[in-house]
Amino acid sequence: MKGLTVLSLLLWLCAAYFVGIYLFVGGFLLVRLEVNRTSACGDVLQPGAESADFCQGPPRFRRVVVLIIDALKIDFARFDPTKTSPRPYENKLPVLEETVSARPAQSRLYPFRADPPTTTMQRIKGFTTGSLPTFVDVGNNFASSAILEDNLIHQLGQMGKRVVFMGDDTWENLFPKKFYRSLPFPSFNVKDLHTVDNGILQHLYTTMVGDDWDVLVAHFLGVDHCGHRFGPDHPAMADKLTQMDGVIRSVRRNPKQTEAAGSVMERLQDDTLLVVMGDHGMTDTGDHGGESQKETDAALFLYSPSAIFPGPPTEDEPDVVPQTDLVPTLALLLGIPIPFSSVGQVLLPLFPPQEQNQGAVRRLSQLEALWINTKQVHRFLQTYSSLSSDIPPESLSELKLLFSRLSSDYLGSVGAGLPPSPHLSSSLQAYLTSVRDTCRATWARFNPAKMAAGLAVLTFACLACFVMSELSAVLTEEKRLGLKAPVAAAITIGVIAAAAVQLVARGYVEAVWCLAAGAFASEALFLWRAWRLNRPAVLKNGAKVSKLSARRLLAPSLAVPLLRCASLLSDSYVIYEGRVVTFLLLSLALYVPVRLNWDGHLVPLTPDPLKSAGLLPSPALTLAAVRKESGSLIGCLGGLVLCACVSLSFHGCREEQGGCTPSPFLSPLSRLQDSQLKNLYYILSVVSLGVSAYLLRLWLCHYGNLNSSGGTAFAARWVLPLLCVCAGLHWAVSATREDGFRKLAELIRVAQLALPRAAFALLGLGLCLIWADPLTVFLKTRAAASARSPALPPRYRASTGISPQAELRHLIPQIYQHMRRSLEDGETGGGGEEDGRPAVEAYGLGTVYSAPLLLLCGLLGVGLLLLHPEGMALAFLLLLLEMAALLHIHAAAANLRSVAWTPVVLWSLAASQFFHSTGHLPTFPSIQWGAAFVGFPDGHSGTVLPACLVTLNTFASHILFAVGCPLLLFWPLVREVRGSRGVKGHGEEGEDAVMEMRLREKPQQFSAALLQLSTRYLFILGAQVFSSVCAAAILRRHLMVWKVFAPKLLFEASGFVVSCCFLLIGVTLVLRVDVAVGRWFKRLIPDASR
Repeated sequence: MKGLTVLSLLLWLCAAYFVGIYLFVGGFLLVRLEVNRTSACGDVLQPGAESADFCQGPPRFRRVVVLIIDALKIDFARFDPTKTSPRPYENKLPVLEETVSARPAQSRLYPFRADPPTTTMQRIKGFTTGSLPTFVDVGNNFASSAILEDNLIHQLGQMGKRVVFMGDDTWENLFPKKFYRSLPFPSFNVKDLHTVDNGILQHLYTTMVGDDWDVLVAHFLGVDHCGHRFGPDHPAMADKLTQMDGVIRSVRRNPKQTEAAGSVMERLQDDTLLVVMGDHGMTDTGDHGGESQKETDAALFLYSPSAIFPGPPTEDEPDVVPQTDLVPTLALLLGIPIPFSSVGQVLLPLFPPQEQNQGAVRRLSQLEALWINTKQVHRFLQTYSSLSSDIPPESLSELKLLFSRLSSDYLGSVGAGLPPSPHLSSSLQAYLTSVRDTCRATWARFNPAKMAAGLAVLTFACLACFVMSELSAVLTEEKRLGLKAPVAAAITIGVIAAAAVQLVARGYVEAVWCLAAGAFASEALFLWRAWRLNRPAVLKNGAKVSKLSARRLLAPSLAVPLLRCASLLSDSYVIYEGRVVTFLLLSLALYVPVRLNWDGHLVPLTPDPLKSAGLLPSPALTLAAVRKESGSLIGCLGGLVLCACVSLSFHGCREEQGGCTPSPFLSPLSRLQDSQLKNLYYILSVVSLGVSAYLLRLWLCHYGNLNSSGGTAFAARWVLPLLCVCAGLHWAVSATREDGFRKLAELIRVAQLALPRAAFALLGLGLCLIWADPLTVFLKTRAAASARSPALPPRYRASTGISPQAELRHLIPQIYQHMRRSLEDGETGGGGEEDGRPAVEAYGLGTVYSAPLLLLCGLLGVGLLLLHPEGMALAFLLLLLEMAALLHIHAAAANLRSVAWTPVVLWSLAASQFFHSTGHLPTFPSIQWGAAFVGFPDGHSGTVLPACLVTLNTFASHILFAVGCPLLLFWPLVREVRGSRGVKGHGEEGEDAVMEMRLREKPQQFSAALLQLSTRYLFILGAQVFSSVCAAAILRRHLMVWKVFAPKLLFEASGFVVSCCFLLIGVTLVLRVDVAVGRWFKRLIPDASR
């Protein structure tokens, strides 16, 4: 078998796809231009024509306390005394509404709207710089880098303000060495509800009493982590919100509070402003990251012991405060310059109207604050437009014209000493809103050149993949390939040419264009060589037929994926893709028996022995065998329909789906309050896991693969059961309430750490054993039977070793024809059984390729299940059953020499279907971040390992179907003996069912079939990525691009990369088994080695 040729072609094809994806994404998801300039006191103009030092004036507040309660959605801050039975998150933070009602001149509560993405790092960046994020910023949430743009923390430091921080360590990464004093605590462990909050409370009150701070920032994480772990509708959320209520209010309500001498509001002075805010909200499941109103609407509470508002809220006050508005508001209240890149608008109720600003100490009035804010935003707009051409010229001209008119009106009235126009304030506000809306609409920068190059590379990659699948037999022929050297030369020439052109034109080299040139040159050369290798075949009638034909893309089996690819241009399809894919899967599966029946192969009308049944390659099928096989096919179809329908019960919900209710199986058992329901779910999960492992072991035992004493058989006998035991015990420990067994708390904590790590170690051991010793063959030498038996030629068979009947059905009487001949040629005259010559049985040889592959899928399945909620065990069992049903359906209609398009398309649809049926969606809020802490309850020191765990969790279905893809080639061979006439008598000669050994007889066809199967699977996946890329490119200005199409592109591209990696792992394992089988035969009979 030409394994190196197959592997090198697949590696090159995957690399070409990766380059195309990298190019397009690099041009599509660009971070906006950051203006590297800072504001200063001298460049902010006071309300006059001359420059003045803005910072010399007395600030409204000398100190500010900022309490950030992560994920404090506005619903948590509301208080409704009419509710007699509030939910756990309702009416638990009454201090905010009570204070606003009792002290309207000193406090306000507003909805605080965040700009998506609603992840913590981007929100901190937004309410410290006043700038708007871009979509790609979400990828930096767990790899926070220092903020380089002008921001509040920098300006406070420049003015000599002492900023003290405590809480979420993300701030320390964003503002390194910017704090006067900082107490960061690890933030990534979402299962830890108390460490960060308790650490803050140990230092918060003592710091407030001291006089060594001007700005105090405390970032609590307990509410956010409680949402991630339990969801908002859980008693733990009530406890957390009640704790935060006690932290804020001036009189303790909870007798269990341990804080001495009151709380934050009691320690405030008259010149101190208290800001209590959430950085984002959360969904009903406790997640965030998207742009639904539940995720974007947080709470903003403002309070000071002295009066800061003229009275109760009026109709003129804003209904919602954008988070960017906090930046200019705090800057002007503290007497520091507004950060240069801020596009926020001052919150006017905090500034006195012009007519009320006549006290002994004059403060900035509302109009003056608006003018300073407008001047700063206009300066940023001018600077940004001079550095970048993102903003449309017509919009820029309108904004400049509007500012000129407003500037003339304002400066004219100030210079003449006249009161300003009553409409001037609203005009300035309208200008600031227009600038922010314009920036938000245009800060989706694209690089058309990279996007076009990525599309071109992906187009040629898809074409090359299709050509490779159709010409696999030619490409794997010896002395016909001749592609390695030309492709390597094309890549080298392309890279050198691209580098030379860039050096001449720009003076520097950008690596991405070298990659693009190398990929494009190699693809063009491959297609040219493939065209030359495509010699038409001559039929008996003299007609010439080309091996490559575009008509094959119009086959019914390919119409389904092409229709799906076209549907990716519809946002409605993407939203409801989970159910649509299920419909497409079942429709195409039902097409198989319909087509067989149409061709007369499913139920022949007459028992004509000369007519092939079409179910197996051998024409020697009786009518009874055909009916039996047809019944098996219909039964598998029924099982497939049942599994697909039940799997719909495990779907999650998108915001756009309206009244959709997410599956209860998506919640961890620790969130359930009903003990009986929790026990029922646990039993169902353990039973599902046990059934999955039992079915896998049953299959291996049935075909004799467990008789071996090798590493793979050891993994099946011991590693797999122990892995399941660890998973079941881990679920039991994780479902235990923290206060349920106080005496065993330390033991439970150790178990939460040790059990999943033991499972990971067992998984690693099993994978190593499979790779090191993949053979599951047991060789048994039998002494000759009775001397009265007639002399027989030496026979070799693979036996199941279960029962005589099973042995008769799954014998391989000859391992190799030429191996048998070699033995017969070497025997001495007449040496029959009278000479005592042994007969050899090879147990498990008929499934030597599929057995380690199935075991690999089983071990990976248990390991991936460990990263999911416990309720997903039933979903994984359905996945296993659906894979088996698809394989049996395929085996009933497959050609043993190649794999048709229909089963490959079904396989890819099943991978997409179970992506949704394991609770995943192509949205960021649906990412199951808890997977990062399985086995690591105390968090991680880096980001690589948690990112890998979350990736494995998200793309579990892609992994299992990709690594198990070669089973489509082996399964018809495994089931070859089903429906045969039976085993022949001892003296009869005839064609024997050799199962997977048939592939060893013709290694060139084996290589071609494996390459064809892999490239067809890659073509289906690549076409989906190409369609997502086209949708994102065509609809890049669509209203739903960042909500639907861009996330879909990222998930589709990531899933493709993961699928490619694990498809290569599966193919490599097949090649590893092939090498091991060859060595086994050499050791068995050296003279007959191939």
